[in-house]
Amino acid sequence: MIGAGQAGLSAAYHLVRLGFTPYDEVVVLDRNPAPGGAWQHRWDSLTMHDVHGIANLPGVPVPSSAGAEQANDFVPAYFADYEKRFELPVVRPVSVESVHQIDEGFELQTSAGVYSAAALVNATGTWDRPFIPWYPGIETFKGRQLHTAEYRGAAELAGQHVLVVGGGASAVQLLAEISAVATTTWVTRRPPEWRTDEDFTPEYGRQVVARVEERVRAGLPPRSVVSVTGLHLRPQEQAAAERGVYTRHPMFSRITPDGVEWPDGRHEHFDAILWATGFRADLAHLAPLHLRESSGGIRMNGTATAADDRIHLVGYGPSASTIGANRAGFTAARALRDLLNPVAA
Repeated sequence: MIGAGQAGLSAAYHLVRLGFTPYDEVVVLDRNPAPGGAWQHRWDSLTMHDVHGIANLPGVPVPSSAGAEQANDFVPAYFADYEKRFELPVVRPVSVESVHQIDEGFELQTSAGVYSAAALVNATGTWDRPFIPWYPGIETFKGRQLHTAEYRGAAELAGQHVLVVGGGASAVQLLAEISAVATTTWVTRRPPEWRTDEDFTPEYGRQVVARVEERVRAGLPPRSVVSVTGLHLRPQEQAAAERGVYTRHPMFSRITPDGVEWPDGRHEHFDAILWATGFRADLAHLAPLHLRESSGGIRMNGTATAADDRIHLVGYGPSASTIGANRAGFTAARALRDLLNPVAA
């Protein structure tokens, strides 16, 4: 297994419960220096009050929270306790550089040497592949450009004029806190689609998952969940809305050394550009397996790749949410038990 975030821990838990021997028959290679997956890298101002819910890992519920705890401390502590409680076979820090097919399975080239495996569960998520789209003049900007993956808090942008680019939930949250100490302008490629709590029914949730799953079954790159669900303002963002922070502007035409130029030729100065433009699946180490379709995605049958049912991707496509990651972990573990040890099924 590769990756010890929510999806990886869920899969490891179920593999062990289904009879795979820790360290002998199942090993989880994690590149991070400590438990917590991507959560340990998130900005300090992100509290448990701000996060969009953390699903329970199988067997142990998320501890109760007062809401004020930093998410980059609280969630890693939960994951660390979980690994210890179930004695999950996590080895870190080990970075998997490439995976190759061999006669009996797969060979993994890693920072800690070579590993071999009969099957593979990949749970590397997206955090290490922040996406910044190219725009004319992007390399000429003399101010600061940062992605949400590099963001540490609004204080670092205090007093500046900040351009926030992106139409996702992170952009909405960061606009609220940055606009309290700086001036902001928000741009997106498409007009945002706002939804209320009443819109998020169980049936609507199933429709969202089905639409994302339809894309990966067709071998298309998965879309972000927000691109399907739309945006939602939480109570802590209402004050920003009342200040007009969420007045959306269409994209600029080019970036200049000290700002951007709009399609009508007007120039506007900015001190910083925050790219809240999301992430891409971190799958470069799987490139030697030639799983990608010409369309750019990986064709999937549930959690298994269509090209090879020994390879499972969890936390990918419809299982990118924390709840989806848990379900995918169980699905992958059961499928591999049936494939590798059918007598025990």
